[in-house]
Amino acid sequence: MIEIINAIVWAVATSLIVLSGIYFSNKLHYPQFKFKKIFKSLFKSNHTGITPVKTLFLTLAGRIGVGSIAGVALAIYIGGPGTIFWMWVIALISASLAYAETLMASKYKKIVNGHNIGGPFYYIKNGLKNKKLAVTYAIIIIIAYLFGFIPIQANTITASVAETSEINYIFLGFVLAFIIYYIIKGGLNKIIKVTDKIVPIMTILYVILVFIVLFNHLNLFKDMLLLIINSAFNLKPFFSGFILTIIIGIERGIFSNESGLGIGAIATGASSETNPTISGYIQVLGVYITTIIICTATAFMVLLFDYSNINLVNPNGIEITSRAFDFHFGSLGRLLLIISILLFAFSTVLTGYYYCEAALRFLNEKMDISFLKLITPISVFIGAVTSPTIIWNIVDILVAILAFINIYTLLKLRNEIIIYHQTYD
Repeated sequence: MIEIINAIVWAVATSLIVLSGIYFSNKLHYPQFKFKKIFKSLFKSNHTGITPVKTLFLTLAGRIGVGSIAGVALAIYIGGPGTIFWMWVIALISASLAYAETLMASKYKKIVNGHNIGGPFYYIKNGLKNKKLAVTYAIIIIIAYLFGFIPIQANTITASVAETSEINYIFLGFVLAFIIYYIIKGGLNKIIKVTDKIVPIMTILYVILVFIVLFNHLNLFKDMLLLIINSAFNLKPFFSGFILTIIIGIERGIFSNESGLGIGAIATGASSETNPTISGYIQVLGVYITTIIICTATAFMVLLFDYSNINLVNPNGIEITSRAFDFHFGSLGRLLLIISILLFAFSTVLTGYYYCEAALRFLNEKMDISFLKLITPISVFIGAVTSPTIIWNIVDILVAILAFINIYTLLKLRNEIIIYHQTYD
């Protein structure tokens, strides 16, 4: 029953994100295609305090999770190569939402305990003038991350490491929880220092891996691209093929870059940049890095080996990527995959903690959040030693609700967004 509900709410959420993405693309004159401004923004930003580039790394740390490895592989396995084309399409469309969210997060951010904090809860409360909806959004963020995304990322780390070694799950979970605690107890500045280092390393490493794969299969590259495009428009059979491919591709794109959900705007709210369009263009770049580069890298590695002959029961995608890595890198494949998973999942946990902290700060600025710094490592440990997949569908529904709330707010604030864009752009 819950799977049916999940499918229905995501069908509606997907439609809202696509339509609103098209709307804001048009009204804001397609900011996602102003590549000159996007790259200039990287060098124009204010270099005091927490810069937009640092919040970009924080956002990327949250976006580039194990879904960029397992989720993309699973999408191809279920929906075919054409899912990648539609994943690209939704990234290009929804990037305008990342831009719009950033403008509002920048406008309505405030200083709490010496730090800038922003995000949907602030522009819902102060822009939309709807405190109850803002509180609802904040509570869902805490539940979804603390009891969903964080333990799932931890579980993926321990499962991948334990699969190729004799390291005890409990020991591994304890070590992981301790490292997370050590970092988050230093607060946002410590988290950003870590994500500043991890995100560039893991991105460059993953890109290098896919270039090695492409170099070894240059003769197949053109055919692979044609396969993606042809599969994307394969109308036979219509409902079980074409429609399924589009839906899976679009959902994969939404999950990878989070545009329209408002989540990335929480990281943007921490920036000290005074020009919101600079932050906006940098967040558009974040969408492209996540979907067009990282997710596409996984797709190429999967498509350039014979994944279609794998017979799996209830696959989660990681086993498909694992076999692809083994095929391309031989005995080093499993180790390279483990390193990738470790970096991707670990950075996501750190950003997930900050999202929970920002939500708690919004609910009560004077609250002592020391307990969150203890609960998060516990969540990591529990996720590391047990499988949290039972709550996966529930988390999916919660994320869809975030999309409903955020898209509704952006549309209600559409005139404000347009004026703000025209003022600063």
